[in-house]
Amino acid sequence: MDLSLFYFANDSTAAGGGGRYDLLMEGARYADVHGFSAVWTPERHFHPFGGSYPNPSVLGAAVAAITENVAIRAGSVVSPLHHPLRIAEEWSVVDNLSNGRVGLAFASGWNAVDFALAPGAYEGRRQTVIDSVHTVRKLWRGEGMAATDGRGRDIEVRAYPPPVQDELPVWVTAARGIDTFRAAAKLKAGVLTHVLGQTPAELAAKIAEYRRVAAAEHDGWQGHVVLMLHTLLGDDLEQVRRHVDAPFRAYLKSSLHLFASSLVGGEIDVSTMNADDVDFLIEKAFERYFPTGGLFGTIEQAVEVVEMAAGIGVDELACLIDFGVDGLAALAGLEHLGKLHSVLPRG
Repeated sequence: MDLSLFYFANDSTAAGGGGRYDLLMEGARYADVHGFSAVWTPERHFHPFGGSYPNPSVLGAAVAAITENVAIRAGSVVSPLHHPLRIAEEWSVVDNLSNGRVGLAFASGWNAVDFALAPGAYEGRRQTVIDSVHTVRKLWRGEGMAATDGRGRDIEVRAYPPPVQDELPVWVTAARGIDTFRAAAKLKAGVLTHVLGQTPAELAAKIAEYRRVAAAEHDGWQGHVVLMLHTLLGDDLEQVRRHVDAPFRAYLKSSLHLFASSLVGGEIDVSTMNADDVDFLIEKAFERYFPTGGLFGTIEQAVEVVEMAAGIGVDELACLIDFGVDGLAALAGLEHLGKLHSVLPRG
């Protein structure tokens, strides 16, 4: 099992003046010298929750400048919001800055407000992800792309600068829809997923289907599965629980649409719920996800979660460390996470 760091930034409303990205930078430095696989940064728009990460390539360039070994990945690029030429250009720059350490997860996006950047792309966003993966890969290899210039002429363009890596490492962000897992397998892409809104058994079935399709489509290729988990480790479970209680509940509330139906056993429109109903669901979700839906507690307890993840077919855990936990506690948690990393078997 490999470990990587994943970022989200729970609160983007604090005034500037320095320090907003300290945990990202310190975590990246720590991951770089302790053998972690990657640092993932997301793409979020127009919302305090995650809004410090509107462009993962910009943050990726910053991480490239202070690291030497760790992979630098987008988790994810919301590709329907962008022209594939821009994706290829920006990330090729980061690939050069990092001497070939870039990887991209492509996502369709779910929040309609994000599509203020590209309103016409919302309806067909799932197919656009598939098309974007094909196109960005071709551009990455130096192939041309048909385009129209400002005078209406048909032209062919290529992305510059050329990247360091011959092939771009690619994942597709998948959640509850098994068709997305199948699409990733057909694309010969990895999967970036999470456990919100699904049980470990349900996720295991999707991973198994992903592996089946991948092997059938690509001559036995088994793919690569990354599972994002909220993470805080410490010496004492109850102390960890106190640190994560409020921020994890806030994260769950922001993601209520993902898991509400699974908790009540039927379809539910969260927009019609009153405050008491929301609080009830958040309490229920917290008690469900805290034991096994995150990497919480002591190293010994974390090993059990790692073993569960390995048992359902996960290759890498992307540890989300900046979901609102106090900065000092999150930094202290890195030391425990490093100890966990040192005791895990890796292929």
